[in-house]
Amino acid sequence: MSFRFLDLFAGIGGMRLAFSRAGGQCVFTSEWDRAAQITYEANFGEKPEGDITAIGAEDIPDADILVGGFPCQPFSIAGVSKKNALGRKHGFGDETQGTLFFDILRILSVKRPSAILLENVKNLRSHDGGKTFQVIVENLERLGYHLKIEIVNAASVLPQNRARIFIAGFLDPAAAERFSFPESENFPLPDYLKLRPTRWEEATTDRSAYRPRLGDILEKSVDAKYTLSDHLWNYLQAYRDKHRKAGHGFGFGLCGPADIARTLSARYYKDGSEILIKQRPSKRNPGANPRRLTPNECRRLMGFPEDFQIVVSDTQAYKQFGNSVAVPVVSAIAEEMARSLAAASRSRRKWQTAGKLASAS
Repeated sequence: MSFRFLDLFAGIGGMRLAFSRAGGQCVFTSEWDRAAQITYEANFGEKPEGDITAIGAEDIPDADILVGGFPCQPFSIAGVSKKNALGRKHGFGDETQGTLFFDILRILSVKRPSAILLENVKNLRSHDGGKTFQVIVENLERLGYHLKIEIVNAASVLPQNRARIFIAGFLDPAAAERFSFPESENFPLPDYLKLRPTRWEEATTDRSAYRPRLGDILEKSVDAKYTLSDHLWNYLQAYRDKHRKAGHGFGFGLCGPADIARTLSARYYKDGSEILIKQRPSKRNPGANPRRLTPNECRRLMGFPEDFQIVVSDTQAYKQFGNSVAVPVVSAIAEEMARSLAAASRSRRKWQTAGKLASAS
């Protein structure tokens, strides 16, 4: 099925990649971050529109599906903790990001796309005792959308423990009834596996037995700049020990090739502590200090294709991939949404034809 879709809060285009693969044509994109716009334009040949709050709904083209991973920082555990510590508001109280959901509602009320897919951190469901999520659900249902909601973890297809909440909505109740979130075995395999023929053969021969592992995404030769300095490595270990003694949960994520990484976040550029790669002692690294992932490894960790261009600094690349979506997961959801819409449309036409024939006779 071919369809038109709107790509809001587009970041670097993870949603666009997924829905384009499912047969969609992107007719409008919005992303306010300038560095993300640069990456998006390098890969899709067009610069996204800017601040969605300044764009009138009537200026946006008609489309069949609206997709968006609206900013998650106001609702994430890390974001809430930081803002509490700084005395700042979070959730819908965050005036710069938290209220952007209402711009989605503004556009939906005018454009009336047949379906929507929204993505956010799983903490959205429990934020503010569930009140935030209740507001989201009630407003979408008020606009006539029949919702299916699921928390999906990318760890079955990518070597990363990344659980996200997805809200799929349909104006046609028949399409909503037909739709179900895909089983993990139906997530498309990431491109990087093709670079490892043995692993590719294992995965395609018996998909149910496939288990992602971090070694699949790691580069063979990595610049020394990604290795943690003695100062930073000693600091992280001391910080971990301090929190452990106090009964707190802080700890860096030290990983080997057979492991699954923690969630890649937009703050990875700061110290890389959530995903550190073990290294063996060497002349240039006698203490075997671990290293950060490279931006290219982060690209693979999110399931972006091998030909996806990284045209910004390492700092910006870490932010961009940490803010993005797990492409194989969204690809599978997009395929299922397209099938559900097409099946409901065929069924509707069938009944309409039958009704006309009955009237004629």
